[in-house]
Amino acid sequence: MPSDLAYWLISAPLHDGDTSVILQDTRRALGAGAVVGGWEMPELKAGTLSSLLALSDNLPKLDASFTSAVSKLLDTLRSLVADDKTRLAQHARVNDRPADDYLVPDAGGSTGWRWDRSRWGEGGKVSDVVDALSKEMASIEQMQKQKSQSYNLAKGQLTNLQRKRLGNLSQRSLIDVVDRGKLVENSEFLETLLVAVPKNLTKDWNDKYERLTSMVVPRSSEPIAADDEFTLVTVTVFKKVRDEFTHKCRENKFIVRDFTYDETAAEKQKKELAQLEAEEKELWTDLLKVSRINFSEAFQLLTHLKTVRLFVESVLRYGLPADYAGVVVKPDPKTAVKTLKTLSAHFNYLASSSQGPTAKKTKAGAASGAGGDVAGEWATVMEQEYYDFVLFEIPKVEI
Repeated sequence: MPSDLAYWLISAPLHDGDTSVILQDTRRALGAGAVVGGWEMPELKAGTLSSLLALSDNLPKLDASFTSAVSKLLDTLRSLVADDKTRLAQHARVNDRPADDYLVPDAGGSTGWRWDRSRWGEGGKVSDVVDALSKEMASIEQMQKQKSQSYNLAKGQLTNLQRKRLGNLSQRSLIDVVDRGKLVENSEFLETLLVAVPKNLTKDWNDKYERLTSMVVPRSSEPIAADDEFTLVTVTVFKKVRDEFTHKCRENKFIVRDFTYDETAAEKQKKELAQLEAEEKELWTDLLKVSRINFSEAFQLLTHLKTVRLFVESVLRYGLPADYAGVVVKPDPKTAVKTLKTLSAHFNYLASSSQGPTAKKTKAGAASGAGGDVAGEWATVMEQEYYDFVLFEIPKVEI
């Protein structure tokens, strides 16, 4: 059963060379409420049977890779706009219009999706078109990777600095917390340590700190700041016992902060924060712009690759000459099963015209067909879900 969260791309042989007949017949079969559009099939050079079979085996992997790239780009856009559906709809567009309108530009008319001849030509070899599509997608992914890495690096640096300013007293920067007057400075023997004491251990600290090691100045502990989790206190010790005192504090779950007073540090941190915020905003804007363009391009590449798959499988299924017409159907999730049954009944006449090496799959996973067991190079083709018509899926862009 094809997914009801995707468009169904279908092909069938032409009736008397008229591409509109299949579109009209499909609309008539599905009823007035169905969303059905035309889909142009390019005139490509099929090549040899062995080359088509090789393509048929390779295209599903390429298809999955293209689909993944489009999905990642959509996720990037969603993340950049903080999952705001209105803003996402403004950016997740294809050729500056919603993806639905790109796939079905004229749901009730005779025109439909068109193959981009200006970029991918017409009458060329199938393998050449696939190579060109792959190179273009690889270029998009490389560009996206570079832009994303630059933005994520800047965002990470900004987040780390903000965390230092906004975290609890055991983690955050103390530059704007500690008053210079609370510290013993320029002493040959003494120094003041700053200790983050969990609030539930405040009494333990007051009872123990003077006896954690020798050479602790009595009554030197003084609270200078507090938050919901910790109280920041001072304590003056002799420099020679600093390491031992720090170790004893750690054993008692008191956290000695590494701090050196610098009267210019606060201003430096403020300037650094402003610089990182400006850099992050600039890179965010750049990444959003590039992601929007890349999403549009990648989605178009995906639809063209799907069309190539449709062509290749049509040749394998229906044979030559390559005179086929395509239609695209947008199934309603509530009636998708009924829609598939209607399509199967409508295209039932194609069962006798299929010439390709496909066969229905049994419950045990083995393929059965008129010619009995077939193995080797046909196995991959035969493992696919089988209908009397060629069908592929194009994922819907879920906003």
